[in-house]
Amino acid sequence: MLPDGPRVLVVGGGPTGLATAALLAQQGVASLLVERRTEPHPLPRAVHLDDEVMRVLQQVGVAGSLLPLTRPALGMRLLDADLRTMVEFGRSEPVGVHGYPQASMFHQPDLDRLLREHVASLPDVQVREGVELVGLAGTRATLRDVTTGQVDEVAVDAVLGCDGAHSTVRELLGTGWRDLGFEERWLVVDVRRTEPLGTWDGVHQVCDPRRPSTYMQVGEDRYRWEFRLHDGESAADVSVAELLRPWTDRPVEVVRSVEYVFRARLAGRWRDGRVLLLGDAAHQTPPFVGQGLGSGLRDAANLSWKLAAVLHGAADDLLDSYETERAPHAEALIRTAITVGWAMTGGQDRAAHVRRAALALLCRLPRLTRTVLDRGTPPLRPGPAVAKGRPAGRLLPQPRPGADDRLGRGW
Repeated sequence: MLPDGPRVLVVGGGPTGLATAALLAQQGVASLLVERRTEPHPLPRAVHLDDEVMRVLQQVGVAGSLLPLTRPALGMRLLDADLRTMVEFGRSEPVGVHGYPQASMFHQPDLDRLLREHVASLPDVQVREGVELVGLAGTRATLRDVTTGQVDEVAVDAVLGCDGAHSTVRELLGTGWRDLGFEERWLVVDVRRTEPLGTWDGVHQVCDPRRPSTYMQVGEDRYRWEFRLHDGESAADVSVAELLRPWTDRPVEVVRSVEYVFRARLAGRWRDGRVLLLGDAAHQTPPFVGQGLGSGLRDAANLSWKLAAVLHGAADDLLDSYETERAPHAEALIRTAITVGWAMTGGQDRAAHVRRAALALLCRLPRLTRTVLDRGTPPLRPGPAVAKGRPAGRLLPQPRPGADDRLGRGW
């Protein structure tokens, strides 16, 4: 049984749900986390974390273990259809102002494992796998065991929907999506190869409207390609070997090849009383700036202390600041991803040579390169918990990893 005191139901055992449960436990809030899967997801999905999000994972308690398993990325290159570099945005500093590399590539199952192990060590978190949410009346939840069919009811003080793009919590709340005008089908290919391919250690964006694509090295022996599918084309219609041939003629082990629909949208509302949405349940972004998982972990960091404060006696109005702060921030990152997606698909028409020359000229300006790669994420807008004017809404720097821990939690 859970310890006495306020209880939160966390629906979804991905990184956002696990991080939220861990952060609540630090605030003395016990939670029950349910996940309908009976085994961890074995394949990688997210592959990028920035220094701000590594700082969140430091707060959770897993950054130190994850960092040796990550691979810093040097920046981004825009390539033409023949894989020639049009522009290179190199990073000005290897380490960001938050004490970690500005961009780290990683294998998501590594992060999932570390989070699960950490949460399993916390007495204030109970995890039930193979259990799904099937009903919700306020904060009274109906749960079903996916194996036995047994149904239970649990009364909690808050329900957090961390259950992904097809969120049951969001459906039960009856809130739809606000579409930001982007939907494309892409083929995601993950491969392994023990011998290095010898490519540049950064993200490659191929600006070819006929077949825009993305390539990056994720780990010591892991690589990812993403290729946009044509209208009416399915994953079964394309040859992975043909798609990879321009990149390498060496044999590789294809770990997975799967079609994804990249969308840009926000949930119509993120809160109904003490039922709240986090992560992909609240927002979905194209992957072109690598902020999907990071946005979910930012949700966890933003909401966990506020919910803990409310459950310890603060006014419920504090929870109003969660959506007013996080929704504009998430939307700004989504719109940045849409812009990068547009740049990728607009590179090979009759004006391509003009764009190439213009980009080459512009990228000699250090300020532009810093704007593209080193600007960080936008500040939080003024609201119930954010004052107007600088530096309100901006993160204070962390000079080195662990400095936050030495300062201690709280104000």
